[in-house]
Amino acid sequence: MAAADNVRLTIRLNATDNVITARTELLPGTPIPGENVTVAQPIPAGHKVATRPIAAGEAIRKYDQIIGFATEAVAVGEHVHVHNVEMQDFERDYAFGKDAKPTAYFNNSEQATFQGFRRSNGSVGTRNYIGVLTSVNCSATAAKYIAEALTPEIMAKYPNVDGVVALTHSTGCGMAGDGEGYANLQRVLWGFARHPNFAGIVMVGLGCEVNQIDFLLEAYGIERGPRFQTMNIQDTGGLRKTVERGASIIKEMLPEANKAERGPCPASELTLALQCGGSDAYSGITANPALGEAANLLVRHGGTAVLAETPEIYGAEHLLTRRAVSQEVGEKLIERIKWWEEYTSRNGGEMNNNPSPGNKRGGLTTILEKSLGAAAKGGTTNLTGVFKYGEPINTKGFVFMDSPGYDPCSITGEVASGSNVVCFTTGRGSVYGCKPAPSLKLATNTTMFNRMSDDMDINCGAIVDDGVSIEAMGQQIFERILEVASGSKTRSEEHGMGDNEFIPWQIGAVM
Repeated sequence: MAAADNVRLTIRLNATDNVITARTELLPGTPIPGENVTVAQPIPAGHKVATRPIAAGEAIRKYDQIIGFATEAVAVGEHVHVHNVEMQDFERDYAFGKDAKPTAYFNNSEQATFQGFRRSNGSVGTRNYIGVLTSVNCSATAAKYIAEALTPEIMAKYPNVDGVVALTHSTGCGMAGDGEGYANLQRVLWGFARHPNFAGIVMVGLGCEVNQIDFLLEAYGIERGPRFQTMNIQDTGGLRKTVERGASIIKEMLPEANKAERGPCPASELTLALQCGGSDAYSGITANPALGEAANLLVRHGGTAVLAETPEIYGAEHLLTRRAVSQEVGEKLIERIKWWEEYTSRNGGEMNNNPSPGNKRGGLTTILEKSLGAAAKGGTTNLTGVFKYGEPINTKGFVFMDSPGYDPCSITGEVASGSNVVCFTTGRGSVYGCKPAPSLKLATNTTMFNRMSDDMDINCGAIVDDGVSIEAMGQQIFERILEVASGSKTRSEEHGMGDNEFIPWQIGAVM
């Protein structure tokens, strides 16, 4: 971040930009030191001020990138936002692999470690849950009752088990038995069934649904056993018998699950879900680039960082393709971008439907501006892979997973893909929690951090307010990730959140 004498009033991100960002509410007549600008209109905190005359149709530049085009002439000192900026198509140079470079991995003696749960198949968990998965919404109540049957008094006997969580959803039937929506759901269920943060899984169906449990097991080669058992309500004899049997199965799992102990594991066993939600103009200035620096550190230690939310890299995808390790990887990302353009079009929408109203109140004007800030979460290392929603991630390094920008839905896919820790940046404020993967909240600004301190884990607003460097904040985030992976609770875990945020991505007709 470039900053000069004007740091107390505004932030300039690049010398070529024709806008700057207000750090606080600016009143008309306020001079901006170092910019030769006098504020002409009220400018809310986080919003943009023109620093030179901008003609109608001229590009608005921030981060030395195009974030939109002026719909009318804008004078120096005027407010630049949705009232005078629009989206337009423009050429982006994908330059596949042009900026890829060797990764500076840490040597073995410098390898960071954490205390994790090493599973029998070699995977490593950061938590030790038992899960009740549903194949269909029709078994959701049964799953919740099964989890509730394992009372606090029972669970107190098994201190090494983090809890029993029912993961229910709103689909599984009234859908096509093949195609994108069906594949999404099956990948998510398979991903959770084999997730290393679970010591055991019970999957519950109704019996007559489209998403048959046996189909899932056959498609993904899942075998029933002591850690993975299935049942359906119709064959079991109804709700009461299903709850009784499900609770009995879990009671049999608990002693073995309780034997799990944490032990030293290399940071290379961490897969970190990168997420932002309730964003504001500070997201791309503080928390996102700081999280990107933490992602760089994780990659250098041999781990994996997963960027998602395809609509929220739209307009910034060229910055990722330039870091792709191959043209094939870069083209996979562009194929997903084109899919989204067609998907939104056929549903009567457009990619610039995002940012949300809250994002706009926080100063974000277009999806291009939001995307440039959101992409910063991915750091600067090479893009090593691109994956479908919930697809198993089988490569190390910085990767991308296709998903909507809807946070619970996106993170559900990242966890299904193998993420065992989540970092979630937020500027407006988000109270998201996740089971079975712990979720760290990174505040973009000090004002919101102080207002919602019960929900925020780290204040990245210190970058602007206290002069903390991006690198130092990234190191702080990385160290906190290791602590959380070792068992330290996040704010959302202290609140007991995460039971209701399991949201598989639904695509296709409901029939």
